[in-house]
Amino acid sequence: MTTTPSTRARILAIVQAGGAGSRMDVLTRETPKPALPFAGTYRLVDFPLSNLRNSGIVDVWLSVQYLGQQLADVVANGKPWDLDRHHGGFKLIMPEQGAGSPAEDGFVNGNAEELFSLRDAIRRHRPEVVVVMSADHVYRLDYTQVVDAHLARSAECTIVTTEVGVDDAGHHATITATKTGIVRRLDYKPDHPSTGVVATEVTVYSPGPLIEVLENLHRQLSADSTAEEPNQLGDFGEHLLPAMVKRGHVYAYPLPGYWRDLGRPETYYAAHTELLDTDTDLFDPAWPITTNTGSHLPARLEKGSRIVNSMISPGCQIAGTVDRSVIGPGVTIAAGARVYDSVVHADVVVEADATIHTSIIATGCTIGAGARIGPSRRGTRTPDLTLLGPDCVVATGRTINSGARLEPGTTE
Repeated sequence: MTTTPSTRARILAIVQAGGAGSRMDVLTRETPKPALPFAGTYRLVDFPLSNLRNSGIVDVWLSVQYLGQQLADVVANGKPWDLDRHHGGFKLIMPEQGAGSPAEDGFVNGNAEELFSLRDAIRRHRPEVVVVMSADHVYRLDYTQVVDAHLARSAECTIVTTEVGVDDAGHHATITATKTGIVRRLDYKPDHPSTGVVATEVTVYSPGPLIEVLENLHRQLSADSTAEEPNQLGDFGEHLLPAMVKRGHVYAYPLPGYWRDLGRPETYYAAHTELLDTDTDLFDPAWPITTNTGSHLPARLEKGSRIVNSMISPGCQIAGTVDRSVIGPGVTIAAGARVYDSVVHADVVVEADATIHTSIIATGCTIGAGARIGPSRRGTRTPDLTLLGPDCVVATGRTINSGARLEPGTTE
């Protein structure tokens, strides 16, 4: 086997899965965002963990805060990704009270602040490279290729980038780099972005400079009496990466394939439609996405059912119509029911003659006979998505209008 720099380096991966995901509205009131389903049978957290497994990186910390026990159950101590081992391997990090100073105690506000809270643990681990990523993006990437580029350049920080539409770039950190890849400017969620090149929230750090910058920033913010949130580093684009860029040793690494941030309902929905309409390159038998969603019986498509350009998961019983939709495991769609342009999570029941248009229906919902969810016709804009949180019950004949949001457990 050819030995590359990354195979010799001691790599620590930190998957940041802590945010409450408030932008996902009712979908994450009772579900951690990294545990949201994707493509029916997967969860968002499956993608970074599978990329790590396929990259051969085995020292993986999953840092959680919001609904941490739910996410712990989903990842099952890393076993589905062969990360459960006696030495190194998978480590679940939850917030602890009494683990630091009052300014560092318990929950943190932002992914850069989270790295600051882990700085002593990183020191003790003594990695040569730290790879940090979020848990709510879908993509395929061999992280060791980024590590190799990082080491070859003697970089302090390497930011994996991708290109999105300029209209969407304002939701991200935009990156301006030279032809040789040196990052000259980073603008965090600019109001008027001048480029569509954005950070993917996959970043490789040299641990020494990372900890040095984190501690320097923390001291500066602590001394700044005018700071709105003293001691708070916030997200990576607010203070950490701009400070790294000023040091002059930050490089961009363009991601070669598909990438989507699924942190908003419209992008979550759009990514599912792209699965149906385009070749996203997400799924490759040579680069498997592993999951821990359990086992189901095969899907059953009954006589008279009609399936058009859709994804049907195991355990489904379909007697009605499914058109351009993604249907999760264990869903029942009765005769005469119609599901159009929608994402339906696991164990949903759609009773006879009900209709669902341009909606996201969370796990365990029941849609009564003859009920109508979403717009009255197809072609609705995605901002008008109808969202039903988990375990909602919509009564027989009831109409839920386009753009409505039903809190988890609502009965209408």
